[in-house]
Amino acid sequence: MKSALTNLGSSMLAWVDADSAVRRMDKQQSGFSWVRCLPFIVIHLGCFGVIYTGVSATAFWVALGLYFFRVFALTAFYHRYFAHRAFKANRFWQFVFAISGMMAMQRGPLWWAAHHRRHHLHADTEEDAHSPLKSILWSHFGWFTCARHFATHYEVIRDFSRYPELVFINRFDWIVPACFMGMLYGIGEWLAVSNPLLQTNGLQMLVWSGAISTVAVYHATFCVNSVCHLIGKRPYTSDDHSRNNWLVALLTFGEGWHNNHHRYPGSARQGFVWWQIDMTYQILRVLQFLRVVKNLKSVPKEVLHEGY
Repeated sequence: MKSALTNLGSSMLAWVDADSAVRRMDKQQSGFSWVRCLPFIVIHLGCFGVIYTGVSATAFWVALGLYFFRVFALTAFYHRYFAHRAFKANRFWQFVFAISGMMAMQRGPLWWAAHHRRHHLHADTEEDAHSPLKSILWSHFGWFTCARHFATHYEVIRDFSRYPELVFINRFDWIVPACFMGMLYGIGEWLAVSNPLLQTNGLQMLVWSGAISTVAVYHATFCVNSVCHLIGKRPYTSDDHSRNNWLVALLTFGEGWHNNHHRYPGSARQGFVWWQIDMTYQILRVLQFLRVVKNLKSVPKEVLHEGY
């Protein structure tokens, strides 16, 4: 009983401070954690709120726009920047990138990038946290419902953990999502008063952009871990099971060219050839032109010629 209460207390405290008691949890708990997964479950249940709120064109287009923005933030910043350093940016923009990615509600940038780096080190082995070797549902979302994967492995992301502002928002990873949800509600209520013809309100905005749009972002990006290690083509021979999947690539703005990525993860471009649509890379090119980012890394010709 005492042990159960201690674990419950640790899990609840970790909602507020992600680094609290995490190392002990990481070593001792390998099963499903209901307490830790409650926010994930609540967001999914929130989608059913549409039965009460209905839909408006305003809420729909805001939700769609936020889907595009947040998928890009994850693919460009969390993945290609923080996990792989595929381009460079100054400290100010680096912080903006981190905040943008956190709006997708997939925890902090250091946690996300550290786990992804470990994935590349141990891809499709027993040490890989989200390999579909266990099951497709495990690789899709099961792995992060397990308390042992809650810790941030700071030892593999020392390059970014030297920035205190990144460590802070990673440790208190509820702040940005909470502010984001509050902003959605506030904007919806303001529109309800200032322009009632838009037929929206705060609760409707929360349901469409805070729940439906977020769940769509979740499962589109989760498909890279699950679907792209099971279904698709393999132009490159590798020790892992990574595959190129064109549908996942469309949904995630280029991340579905996963076999390409596993062959050369340091590239800012994952669609290696002209017909492989990679919207993230094209937007990064615009940001480079605007001098927000610089030094986009490309694929060496010898690597390209191995598969194409």
